[in-house]
Amino acid sequence: MKLLVRNLARTTTEDELRKIFEVLGKVQSCSLVIDKETGNSKGFAFIEMPRPGDAKAAVKTLNGKNLAGSIIRVKKAVTKKAEPEKLTSKNIEPGEVEAGKVDQGKSEPEKNKIEKVEAKKDSDVNRNIWSK
Repeated sequence: MKLLVRNLARTTTEDELRKIFEVLGKVQSCSLVIDKETGNSKGFAFIEMPRPGDAKAAVKTLNGKNLAGSIIRVKKAVTKKAEPEKLTSKNIEPGEVEAGKVDQGKSEPEKNKIEKVEAKKDSDVNRNIWSK
């Protein structure tokens, strides 16, 4: 089970974190998140513990505890859902949207509205307005 540890003192190291969590069970991995520009800790880390019971005990025991002068928060890490790819000129071919080949992430009613608007754009009335 993957855990998120937040509100860490910037001086806390991966080794210190690993030792604290290993008291409660086996630690598969420990990764302190580091700022690429400064090389300093961002104040949070991810801990992976292979046994869910050990991870739950770590959450219960360590959440709200003082570590190096900071009250840390420990909880189960939630994986982010991948966002749908946004349409850009780089990832679609010309004419795909007009031909209906690209799903724009719209619901059916929204797609129908788009089709109606596109149909209006092509009507003779609108062409006469735009051509003046």
